[in-house]
Amino acid sequence: MSDDALVIFTPSGKRGRFPLGTPVLTAARQLGVDLDSVCGGRGICSKCQITPGYGEFPKHGVHVDDEALSEWNSVEERYKSKRGMIDGRRLGCQAKVMGDVVIDVPPESQVHKQVIRKSATERVIEMDPATKLYFVEVAEPDMDEPSGDFERLCAALADQWQVGAVTADLSILRRLQIALRKGEWKVTVALHKGNHDAQARILDIWPGYHEGPLLGLAIDLGSTTIAAHLCDLADGRVLASSGLMNPQIRFGEDLMSRPLSCCCGWTSGAAPIPL
Repeated sequence: MSDDALVIFTPSGKRGRFPLGTPVLTAARQLGVDLDSVCGGRGICSKCQITPGYGEFPKHGVHVDDEALSEWNSVEERYKSKRGMIDGRRLGCQAKVMGDVVIDVPPESQVHKQVIRKSATERVIEMDPATKLYFVEVAEPDMDEPSGDFERLCAALADQWQVGAVTADLSILRRLQIALRKGEWKVTVALHKGNHDAQARILDIWPGYHEGPLLGLAIDLGSTTIAAHLCDLADGRVLASSGLMNPQIRFGEDLMSRPLSCCCGWTSGAAPIPL
């Protein structure tokens, strides 16, 4: 039976067996793990910082003892005292493998930035967004028919756009009086009403006719990647896209192996961003 220790790197998932006493940086390089270092292993650059994990790892079928890495040494202590280092982290050039271990390589210690290729496919669809813009002409105050600004705004939405019950946060109500008078009783409102909402909600309000775009952010939260697409809610065009690796991947690809905080029960959504 081999006395070599099993070393597993996350989030890459690369693994291999190495003789006891092998520096973590050496193991990473032999496995092709993206772990940075420019000082030749002298503990000066700190680019090879890693975070060892201890305890049970059912996903990887390994138990990591507290002595899986060599003890904290004077080089690491000198660096931490002079430049600081996050608690729990080690320098890969100084920490040596003394037993089976799971080692996480944080993003700042990786040489190459992860590239997320998760593009959005544009399709011809009938647009019916939950958030829409409405231009309305609101009746001016009348001493003979006393009513509030919000009451008259709701009446205008119902009469001109057949919009039912409407709600608004206090922040919107505070701006309503100014917007109505600045727009000479003409305003544009952004209304949001989801499929299961009983009432429409005012998200924003502008004096007069607002010609700015109405944008939405579609988020795809996957088990390994997170992608976001900025979309024009008027025609569905994707204006910009970006993505990153899901930080929870380091706990395993199986969602059941991840912390409870990750199991939020949703995979995608869209948040309106009126601009």
